[in-house]
Amino acid sequence: MPGRQPTSTLDDVAKRIIEVLQVDGRMSYAAIGKAVGLSEAAVRQRVQRLLDGGVVQIVAVTDPVQVGFARQAMIGIRADGDTRVVADRLAELPEVDYVVVTAGSFDVLAEVVCEDDDGLLEIVNTRIRTIPGVQATETFVYLKLRKQLYDWGTR
Repeated sequence: MPGRQPTSTLDDVAKRIIEVLQVDGRMSYAAIGKAVGLSEAAVRQRVQRLLDGGVVQIVAVTDPVQVGFARQAMIGIRADGDTRVVADRLAELPEVDYVVVTAGSFDVLAEVVCEDDDGLLEIVNTRIRTIPGVQATETFVYLKLRKQLYDWGTR
């Protein structure tokens, strides 16, 4: 979803539904309806359209350490050729949870989660550096997660 251009304009009610879900993704359709002035059925339909259209995802955001992934890192990748192809290959890796094509000193950034440093070494050396087009990588190991929010609202 990040970096995608909007394909349709969201009305004020859809934006309000999104904002409510960003605060509490488990909120019932009835409670959302009260917050935005719609019936439960209307909210259910609108949320489904937002899901089907790729506008929102409703997921459980976890603390990786508490679910067995003690090592997180951002990998900066310099590539030659079509960086979109490199990004697509990275996105196929199960350990990669975030991929962006960038401008600047790196062509692509990829966030990885793994169990430990051995897992990180394996991912970088045998999975990422072997992708055709990858010229160089730089690994930024996360020492402590200080903030991770998804409640930026809508525009």
